[in-house]
Amino acid sequence: MSAACTFEGCTVAETQRCALEKDPETCPNRVKAISLMQGGASARPATSEGVDLGAPVLDAPAENPSFPRSTTLGTAAIGEMMSGKYVSVVGILGYPESGKTACLASLYLLASNDRLTGWSFADSCSLMAFEEISRGARRWNGGELPDQMTVHTEMGDDRQPGFLHLRLKRDADGRCVDLALPDLPGEWTKDLVATSRADRFEFLRSADVLWVVVDGRTLQSVELRQGVISRLGQLAGRLIAMLGESLPRLLLAVTHRDQAEIPAPVLERIRAELWKHEVVATVVPVAPFSDNAEFKPGFGLVDLINESVAQPHEAPSFWPATEPESDARAYLSHRRSQ
Repeated sequence: MSAACTFEGCTVAETQRCALEKDPETCPNRVKAISLMQGGASARPATSEGVDLGAPVLDAPAENPSFPRSTTLGTAAIGEMMSGKYVSVVGILGYPESGKTACLASLYLLASNDRLTGWSFADSCSLMAFEEISRGARRWNGGELPDQMTVHTEMGDDRQPGFLHLRLKRDADGRCVDLALPDLPGEWTKDLVATSRADRFEFLRSADVLWVVVDGRTLQSVELRQGVISRLGQLAGRLIAMLGESLPRLLLAVTHRDQAEIPAPVLERIRAELWKHEVVATVVPVAPFSDNAEFKPGFGLVDLINESVAQPHEAPSFWPATEPESDARAYLSHRRSQ
């Protein structure tokens, strides 16, 4: 049945021809449909009790819901937020299954349970987005760990990143920091290295720090290690070509620290590969989720936050002292030789 006719399969609205080969103006099914569209009470069937079956069951709400659906924030929302206060934009890159979303989910779970040492939760404009990405961490299979702790990131818009907002308060001095954390698919980083597609990473020009997440298990494998190091060097080259001198501080977050420690020679090889492009990175081992009693879930994430909000640059001298040069044509040495 369509809106133009009550007879099933009739296409009179499109073809102007009755499916029963009757006159569309006098066909009972057509007339009944028109009466229903016009709100005719006679066309509505009624029961013996007099109940009008065609009437609405519930009245329409007087106004729209007060709370709109909250998901990840777009670049426009982050830009509007930055116009009112300082927001630290964090760039997060990494190949699929490297642990990017796991770091975000673990960070949210630590902050929400007041277990982020030295920091306390202050506010968030994307709580539902955090809940969505951490849903896998709340799902258990008969007391056993699930195969995947977090959901795979899928972007509705293939060109625009989705941000999560987290406001933290430092216990030491009461300083509050606003973090804009993008939850990007690993395929974006893969495309950046393979095809140099950089149009989706324009927001990195406003980033204060850049996280490059690497699966620590791949650095333990002799067969996979060299390929991972080579791709890190290629990624550094892409970032230099895209950002140049405005490249933000780079933090190398090595996940799965609970399973194995990365040997020092491997870390030196990574630093040497990055230095080929004159890029320096600070290595931060992390374990977003862990079943090792020695490493609690969320290991290293506090260090990652502390490094992200640190101020590595010293303030320049307000009035630097300079020694006069004998052959310089300066005002202060104008009469010195007379």
